[in-house]
Amino acid sequence: MKKVVFLTGAGMSVESGLSTFRGSGGMWNEYKIEDVASIEGYERNPALVLEFYNKRRQELLTVAPNEGHRLIAELEKHNEVVVVTQNVDDLHERAGSTNVIHLHGELMKATSTDSPNNLSYVRTLNQENLEIKIGDKADDGSQLRPYIVWFGEAVPMMEDAVLALRDADAFVIIGTSLNVYPAAGLLNYAPAGIPIYLIDPNDVQPYLPARIKVIKSGASEGMKSLFALLSGEH
Repeated sequence: MKKVVFLTGAGMSVESGLSTFRGSGGMWNEYKIEDVASIEGYERNPALVLEFYNKRRQELLTVAPNEGHRLIAELEKHNEVVVVTQNVDDLHERAGSTNVIHLHGELMKATSTDSPNNLSYVRTLNQENLEIKIGDKADDGSQLRPYIVWFGEAVPMMEDAVLALRDADAFVIIGTSLNVYPAAGLLNYAPAGIPIYLIDPNDVQPYLPARIKVIKSGASEGMKSLFALLSGEH
């Protein structure tokens, strides 16, 4: 059994139909990132931010995991698999992955405004109760807010991601530009000599380390190629 660690970004979920901030088109063109994805934006206009994430939850319920998500989960049959994701959706879990580290939080959860990283105040939302409204309270009495790591906030799960990677036998990066830190810095913690695969249909950046093997495909097609590679090693 080998330990395979994945780092997934927005390109992992695009094939499922989720819109992104940086892509062209989509329903989020009416919003500025700094207004709805920063702690300052939340402090300025909490109602706008709550509305934005309420809409994102509604969108999430209309999509399903893609083949890439499913193949990552399938690898758990013969490997120890850890998924470190920059995505806030729950598509990895819905596909069957059981060990997922969310660096940027989880869209389907809410937490305390005063103590957002106190897990005793985190609650899971469901289809019958998707919205967070002004006046909804966490157990500490403060306003409920999305369980999301915004620009300007610390990334509390980063340490867990680093620890997961330190004894990995393979590292796979899917659908992330490697320009968003601290996640991009995970490359520095990959053990020397292990294979590193980058799955992305686009040119990510010009100066990739030589040991990174690029599979220039989308998440699903790239995972089919990688699945065959990794399965053939058993």
